Amino acid sequence: MHRFRELKVYNRALHLKTVREITRTFPKDEQFVLTAQFRRASDSITLNIAEGAGNESRKEFARLLTYSIRSAYECIGCIDIAMTIDYLDKEKHSELDKEVHEVMAMLVGLQQSLSK
Repeated sequence: MHRFRELKVYNRALHLKTVREITRTFPKDEQFVLTAQFRRASDSITLNIAEGAGNESRKEFARLLTYSIRSAYECIGCIDIAMTIDYLDKEKHSELDKEVHEVMAMLVGLQQSLSK
């Protein structure tokens, strides 16, 4: 079992708190739609790292990191939708997009290291 709490990417993903802060400003009628989807996708990044680390197999861990990467892409889609419907300004969009891309790059790096 991997000590996932020591992974930089786990801690970085865990602290994607900007998603919660930003979605609090979304209209109430989005609570069960875009807000919920965005938060689930963000949480899924962290949860798949933890689940993958619980496997004995490096291959299985790498597979679950793929799910984390997919969830990061989903977050990017949510960011784009939020900007398109004027829930985010360009500055917040850019900030959050950059943050998610950095987490994604870390996930890819960890996944590649597991394949060696």
